[in-house]
Amino acid sequence: MTDKTIKIIKTIKDFDIAQIADSGQCFRLNRREDGSYSLIARGRYLEILQQEEIITFSCDEDEFHDIWETYFDLMTDYGAFKAQIESKDQYMQQASAYGKGIRILRQELWEMVITFIISQQNNIPRIKKCVESLCRAFGEKRTNFRNETYYTFPSPEALAGLNEEDLNACSLGYRNKYIRKTADMIVSGDYDLYRLYDLHYEDARRELLKLCGVGIKVAECICLFALHHIDAFPIDTHIQKVLDRHYPDGFPFSKYQGFAGILQQYAFYYDVEHY
Repeated sequence: MTDKTIKIIKTIKDFDIAQIADSGQCFRLNRREDGSYSLIARGRYLEILQQEEIITFSCDEDEFHDIWETYFDLMTDYGAFKAQIESKDQYMQQASAYGKGIRILRQELWEMVITFIISQQNNIPRIKKCVESLCRAFGEKRTNFRNETYYTFPSPEALAGLNEEDLNACSLGYRNKYIRKTADMIVSGDYDLYRLYDLHYEDARRELLKLCGVGIKVAECICLFALHHIDAFPIDTHIQKVLDRHYPDGFPFSKYQGFAGILQQYAFYYDVEHY
């Protein structure tokens, strides 16, 4: 960030932009050469620079309060969740202490549907590459405050009606057909995506399974990272390993009712970083 950049500075506890970038929930948040992070979300470009609890955002006060305060879930006290972890749950104590700056982002629903369809049988670097290719091919071209080009996430209308060849350049493989069919369902009106905001967690998960290419793990991710049902608990290979190793009798959902998804993120990040 240059001195001439419009920016605001906030003091924020339980926030670590590097940990959030590596937590597997957002694939357009990337580290820049100067140590800051760039984010493309909700059609905007943002840079974030962190020095301990002092966070600099490249936006004005209105944009921060209208978009980013909610996006980063800054109104929520994550310390209160960590305080509820049982002292005898040593693994989660360690995982939450290690990933203490992770927050559950409130991301755009349509983007999360397509992003987590892409995530199936995929690793994080390749997911990022596929998502960026899709945005460059079908998103809207814009310019940031550095006069650099960036691309918004493509709308359902931009992806509906595409054929196999149109998406081949994005290296999406078998996911091509899922993306095309899901976009077609939404644009045609056969599926009311934004009605999901009005549903409870279990109902929203059930409705998401009706989308082409959305299985239980992808539905859980969408519930957690877009609909902000923080009791959603996606189980991938990392989390399954954690459950097998540290919770052989089952994860204690009853003890962590209502916020198990936050603990899932601590566990995921801790496992990715250590094993």
